[in-house]
Amino acid sequence: MTVRFDAVTVDWLGHATVRLEGQTGAVVYTDPGPERVLEGLDPRDGDLILVSHGHHYDPDAIRRVARDDALVVVHESVDASEIGGGVERPESLPFDVERVRTDESFVLGPLDLFTTPAYNDPAGPRADADGTVPHPEGRGCGFGVTIDGITAFWPGGTDALPRHESLAIDLLLPPIGGSATMDRHEAASLAGEIRPDLVLPVHYDTNGALAADAEAFVVDVATRGVPVVLDE
Repeated sequence: MTVRFDAVTVDWLGHATVRLEGQTGAVVYTDPGPERVLEGLDPRDGDLILVSHGHHYDPDAIRRVARDDALVVVHESVDASEIGGGVERPESLPFDVERVRTDESFVLGPLDLFTTPAYNDPAGPRADADGTVPHPEGRGCGFGVTIDGITAFWPGGTDALPRHESLAIDLLLPPIGGSATMDRHEAASLAGEIRPDLVLPVHYDTNGALAADAEAFVVDVATRGVPVVLDE
């Protein structure tokens, strides 16, 4: 189901893959892949492809969504050699590739882009007894992108962080699957702090570890006076 929000259309394709398109025709994808998410799809229409961290780096999926002249923006920590299986380096892709750090901002033609921290607290609920977490600090980022006056924010693989609460955004795309990211309760609380014009949850129910009660999330957010919608 395509969600229309002012000048932007939004499609959650599964996992962390979101397609954003403005009225002017600019198309942005967040974290395309894994392959099952794009099964039967080969649009090759993306102008800007955003890769938040190594778990979501999928060269084949990037090829399926990116235009020939696309810009692929990859967090500086993404290391193909750590992924294994002969995965090619981002710089080997047949596109313009830019590495980004956490907490940067850019103007990319008609699009504004910023990055935010994305990590799990080693003393938080996603940590093992020894403090090991799925997403250590410095190993990924969140992305905010402004298209036709609408600022959409994908937090990446992360807990809800104090930095998020000060963001001025229109569309929040929070992960709600828990396990390796914030869960639905934390995401609803974050939505209440940020108070965007619309919340559309992602990164849930793509496997058993990411199960979430999306309807309960909707009720939780709506009772906080924040507009919310599901794209299932």
